Amino acid sequence: MPNRREFLSYPAVAMFAPACASAPELDSALGALANMGERAPEEVAADESAWRDIQQAFTVDRSQINLNNGGVSPAPRLVQEAHKRRLDFSNENSARHLWEILEPQKEHVREGLARLFGSDKEEIAITRNASESLENCLLGAALGRGDEVVTTEQDYPRMLTALDQRARRDGIVVRKLSLPVPCEDFDEIVRRFEAALGERTKLILICHVINITGQIMPVRRIVELGRRRGIPVVVDGAHGFAHLDFRRDDLDCDFYGTSLHKWLFAPHGTGMLYVRRERIRELWPLFAADAKQSDDIRKFEEIGTHPAAPLLSIGEALLFHHGIGPARKEARMRYLRDHWAKRLLRNERVHLNTSLRREYSCGVANLRIDGLDMSKLRGHLWSEYKIYTTYIGPPLPAQTEGLRITPSVYTTLDELDRFCEAIETVLLEGLPA
Repeated sequence: MPNRREFLSYPAVAMFAPACASAPELDSALGALANMGERAPEEVAADESAWRDIQQAFTVDRSQINLNNGGVSPAPRLVQEAHKRRLDFSNENSARHLWEILEPQKEHVREGLARLFGSDKEEIAITRNASESLENCLLGAALGRGDEVVTTEQDYPRMLTALDQRARRDGIVVRKLSLPVPCEDFDEIVRRFEAALGERTKLILICHVINITGQIMPVRRIVELGRRRGIPVVVDGAHGFAHLDFRRDDLDCDFYGTSLHKWLFAPHGTGMLYVRRERIRELWPLFAADAKQSDDIRKFEEIGTHPAAPLLSIGEALLFHHGIGPARKEARMRYLRDHWAKRLLRNERVHLNTSLRREYSCGVANLRIDGLDMSKLRGHLWSEYKIYTTYIGPPLPAQTEGLRITPSVYTTLDELDRFCEAIETVLLEGLPA
């Protein structure tokens, strides 16, 4: 178990700790690490004593159970307090503090994100969310009338909306594949993508983890498929980054956009865009940038006056993430999913729109129950038990309808047991009329 001095020497966190985190906050992060030691991630994932400090590092309201962390996650106290300090500092002398003192510090955050993702810092833009990151790619790609983009029916609705707008405005063609639900055959996914590609295909959009079911996609194989044909692949990483333990080279992608307020636990309204260095010039930014910035990743950050506090407090979120450890975090997310899912699957009416096999999913899963209106079930869980979930339904594909359940590292097993008890009561008694 590293002491505080050793922890601060880690390359991934040393750049943030002295300037950004007070001793009590760092001690809290170390406390979360204290019981974990060097044991295997799967062993740590099942040790409740190892997660007690992590659970207490969040300021969530325990009178309710939030199982929609996939939408947006609360930040731990460490991040919140750093954010508040910087917000106060920003308002002491806004013009000077924002532009002369705080803005230059963003380069340290850029480097920290690059280290975690496994890229050069000159390939990382700091954005406000995955939508902004990905729309830079989808709206900034050079596409003309008749050019085709291949994606799936299960991609994030806002991204499909962006492509549909390009179809209306520019005359592009959007091909949306149907995918099995759940899918336990990567070969089949690759075959469907390959069959959809044609001479006019100019871009592929694929999720790293599909947000509505938690399905992990064979990203590297799709990237290789596209590269053989000279077709760029844009990866929607909103549910992959800081959830799965991976590096850029595991995917070998050229474009990757994500939110940081989901699984990294950064302040709300923070995101990241990765563009491989040699492809920066070809991509037009959403907001106009000077011609001299054509090869500069920072051209995607030219959004006008914006707050510095949330962007710089990504640093504390990185500190917290590394304090847990990416492999341990992924293992814990899968452990929490299995805790509730395997219990409920004992009932023959319960089904998952998500595979439980390790290579196909992690902490996100989609639940459906024969004979129940899943939209009404969501409302009942909240009104009767104060359990907050996400309904997946029309206009999304019919085979994905259900409740998306996304606990997080602060979720306790008792909370998941209460969720299971609520579902079991409904299975026995039905929903109220």
